[in-house]
Amino acid sequence: MFSSFMINTWISGTAIALVAAFVGYFVVIRRSAFAAHALPLGAFPGAAAANLLGVNPFVGLLVFVGMGVLLLRQLARMGRRDVGTGLLLVLFLGMGALFLSMTNEYAPEVFSLLFGEMLGVSDADLWPILGICAVVSVIMITIYRPLLLDSSFPDLAALQGIPAARMDLLFLSLLALVTASALPVVGAFLVFTLLVGPPAAAQSLSTHPLRSLLLAVIFAEGSIWLAIALSYWSNWPIGFFVGMIGAGLFTLARGYRSWSQRQRGSTLVSVP
Repeated sequence: MFSSFMINTWISGTAIALVAAFVGYFVVIRRSAFAAHALPLGAFPGAAAANLLGVNPFVGLLVFVGMGVLLLRQLARMGRRDVGTGLLLVLFLGMGALFLSMTNEYAPEVFSLLFGEMLGVSDADLWPILGICAVVSVIMITIYRPLLLDSSFPDLAALQGIPAARMDLLFLSLLALVTASALPVVGAFLVFTLLVGPPAAAQSLSTHPLRSLLLAVIFAEGSIWLAIALSYWSNWPIGFFVGMIGAGLFTLARGYRSWSQRQRGSTLVSVP
């Protein structure tokens, strides 16, 4: 499990989980889970196109997620954001299916791009992943306070001169970068579970921003480490385990929250 051929997976998975928890915290409080599902599928046709053209997959990933952010913003201006996100989703799925149908390695590429691959991180992929994760982390730390204010109290943020449209564009761009870096490991269909599951579970247990963010990081790192180990032992895709663990964490967290609220309620009722 810790052999040399697994080192890149462990390193990239750890870095991806860290930034996914950070960005995912804001995905949950900004109610952007649908966008977190659509943008990875914007990266999917980019990787397929890069494979078709014989270029580095990260070039295709970054180009197409950039296109996804711009299209999402434009479609949102033309109507409801959820409708625009849905249109983007079906557009990129169709393009990805077309590009993959033109290659000679259709079945392996579909499996790897959509559901992740334990050995999918090469030396050439590792450094771009780490670079993107480092850039996203620095930017997120820099804009943490204004982004938190804009996400929680948009009217107050506007009064303090924080431009909502610019903040939304910056956040979507960071979300796109995270999904592009996570695609080779987790897969397009299940990247959003890493972005939503651990942060949602953390916010069910704590409403304090920093405490909730720390819990999200712990849950995300634990999820990806356990998923890598289970994938190694079972030879099943990492994405499957990330999805199941994320859903399980959220279910347990919500169950614990409901139980603790009932306990507090019964204690208050019993006090004379």
